[in-house]
Amino acid sequence: MVIKISNWLNKKYPQNILIKKPLLGTLLFLVFCICFVIVYKPLNVHESRFLNFEMTVAAYFIIASFPLFGIVKLLKHIKYFSDPEEWTILKEILSVTISLLGTGVAIYFSGFLLEVPDSRWNLQTFFNSVIIGFLIGLVPFLFFTIINYRYLFVTDIEKSYHNNPGIVNTEKAEEKVRIVSQLKKEILEFFPGQFIYAESDGNYIVFYLDIENQVKKKIIRNSISNIEQQLSEIPFCFRTHRAFIVNVKKIISLKGNTLGYKLKLSGIDAEIPVSRQKARDFGQLMKQYD
Repeated sequence: MVIKISNWLNKKYPQNILIKKPLLGTLLFLVFCICFVIVYKPLNVHESRFLNFEMTVAAYFIIASFPLFGIVKLLKHIKYFSDPEEWTILKEILSVTISLLGTGVAIYFSGFLLEVPDSRWNLQTFFNSVIIGFLIGLVPFLFFTIINYRYLFVTDIEKSYHNNPGIVNTEKAEEKVRIVSQLKKEILEFFPGQFIYAESDGNYIVFYLDIENQVKKKIIRNSISNIEQQLSEIPFCFRTHRAFIVNVKKIISLKGNTLGYKLKLSGIDAEIPVSRQKARDFGQLMKQYD
C-alpha cells in the first residue's frame, strides 16, 4: 500500500499554471478569488470597518497576491521545484500547500490594515485567517490542477530498439555537416551518421559524436536554437528538449509517456529527456521505427 501511494505521488503531472507562470498565475488567482468570494460569500466573509463587502474582498486578495507571487518565484529557485519537466503529483501538492499557507498568513496581517488591530492579536484569529485564506485560495489552484486530470491515466511505456534495423547506424556515402559558431570563428564538421546528440551548456553547445566507434566531445560557441536550424536538413535530428537535440537513429531504448520520455542513446550513459511539449511530435516520429 505504501509503495502504491509513493508511486502515485511521484507520478509525472503537468505543472499548475499558477505555479508555472508566476505573474499570470497571480493575476488569475486574484480574479478567480475575488469573483468566487463576491458571488458565493463563503465562510462568513464580511465587510471591513472602512470598505463595503466587494471592496473589502478585493483589498484582502490584492494585498495577499504580492506575497503569493514572491512565494511562487522563490519556489522556482529551490532545486526540488525548479524543473517543470520533472513535475510530479507530490511536487504539485507541496507547492500548492506552501503557496496557500503563505497566502493565509498574508490575509491575517492584511486584517491589521482593514480591521480593528487590537482584536486580532490572538491565535484563534490567526488560525481562522489562515484557514479561510487557504480554503478560498484552494479553489483556483484546485481548478487548474484538476483540468490536467487526464494525465493521471496515461500509461508508461518502455521500448527497446536494440534489434531494430531502422535504428542501426549504417555507413553510407554522406556529405559532411558543417556547423558554424555564433561569431563564425569556429567550424565543426562531421558526417550525419556520427552525430549522437548535442546539449546546451550556457553559451556553448556540446556535441557528442561517434568517431571510429568512440564517443568524442566537441564544443562550439552557439545557441541550441541556431544549431537546430543548422541541423534542420537532417530528418533524423530532433530537438527533444529546450537543451537537447538527438539523432533518433542512435536511440536504443525509451521509457515514459505523453508527459515526457527518457532516452538511452548508443554509447551514452546519461538519459536524455523529451519534454512534454515535444512528446507528441517525438511519438509520431518514432512510429516509423516501431
